[in-house]
Amino acid sequence: MVTLFGVVAVTFMVTMYALESRGKRYVFGFALGCVLSSIYGLLSGAWPFGVVELLWAGIAVRKAQGLASAATH
Repeated sequence: MVTLFGVVAVTFMVTMYALESRGKRYVFGFALGCVLSSIYGLLSGAWPFGVVELLWAGIAVRKAQGLASAATH
């Protein structure tokens, strides 16, 4: 089950990454995918992967927030 979760999480993350240029909701989707991938990494015992994916999620949220504020100006 953990492996299946990981496949779905990473596939979602990569798909959202590929669609990031379409708008901030895809950047937020990428952030969510990173969080899900982080959970997978932690559940599977690959804690360095889990930590790095959590950091990428934070970076993606900051990027999406920047896109949102740039769109309102």
